[in-house]
Amino acid sequence: MAFAPMGAKASFFEVLDRHRASLLAALSRGGQEPPVQRTRTASSSEVLASIENIIQDIVTSLARNEAPAFIIDNRSSWENIKFEDTVGLQMVSHCTTRKIKSDSPKSVQKFALILKILSMIYKLVQSNTYATKRDIYYTDSQLFGNQTVVDNIIDDISCMLKVPRRSLHILSTSKGLIAGDLRYTEEDGTRVNCTCGASGKGIPDLNTRLLVKKLWDLFHIPVFTLVDADPHGIEIMCIYKYGSMSMSFEAHNLTVPAVRWLGLLPSDIKRLNIPKDSLIPLTRRDQMKLDSILKRPYVTCQPFWRKEMEMMADSRMKAEIQALTTLSSDYLSRVYLPNKLKFGGWI
Repeated sequence: MAFAPMGAKASFFEVLDRHRASLLAALSRGGQEPPVQRTRTASSSEVLASIENIIQDIVTSLARNEAPAFIIDNRSSWENIKFEDTVGLQMVSHCTTRKIKSDSPKSVQKFALILKILSMIYKLVQSNTYATKRDIYYTDSQLFGNQTVVDNIIDDISCMLKVPRRSLHILSTSKGLIAGDLRYTEEDGTRVNCTCGASGKGIPDLNTRLLVKKLWDLFHIPVFTLVDADPHGIEIMCIYKYGSMSMSFEAHNLTVPAVRWLGLLPSDIKRLNIPKDSLIPLTRRDQMKLDSILKRPYVTCQPFWRKEMEMMADSRMKAEIQALTTLSSDYLSRVYLPNKLKFGGWI
């Protein structure tokens, strides 16, 4: 819900400090998180042993004149997902699975691709080298067909081995950006300098989510999302806060339930009298995305979110953050953000 303002004389830093204190108090009241099966950073020897066990099972099946198969958790079914407001979307401990058979015309190609990528991961881990998902794809782009095939298989392998993707020595091809006066060192010694003039964009990639999660876990820095007032902007916020279905098996490593929606809120469009010619009609794809979000389990505990999304659905209009420039060229930085932070205009 919206945070109570502290009065006209309060600086937004004072408001943020109070918000941070309220988040920490909520954590202390909530007690310990319930025990769940969570992915963990695995050592190289553990990853290699897990892959060797899978290969051994394949060899054993062949020795018995049986067709080997991979058993993979079904990451695309809501039946396998549960929601907890302290964690977000996470995979249930006993979920339905898919069998990727080596003797089935429908799955034999995927079986072969999983085996190929497993062998590539084994070499990467064994040699202590790293590759991006894009690198994997371009080793044989004709065989894989497209990047999405590679991405899905890597996530399936991560889920099957019960280890985070970074333990597989496969890096994301980052689309998001972290920009600001921030420098830090990764666990492997890699130094990262975020001082640049660029802005973050698009669906949050794994590395950006890991960094936001680390900032919250280590420092409990209040985290706010500023996104377009459209269904895809809301989706971006949801992924940071509660995670995604496809990565629910790694929810504890990625989600930050303390995230708050700062803007651009659909109610801001009306409140600020943003000109109608700056708004954009919802497309059919937008409407489908909005309907999908409204049906998700976490919306029931976010009545203010629901109200904002229903407002968008009723108006059938959306707005980009740039719509604020119709009020003045510097309205976002001079008025909107300072007032939102100072007076607690988030939900």
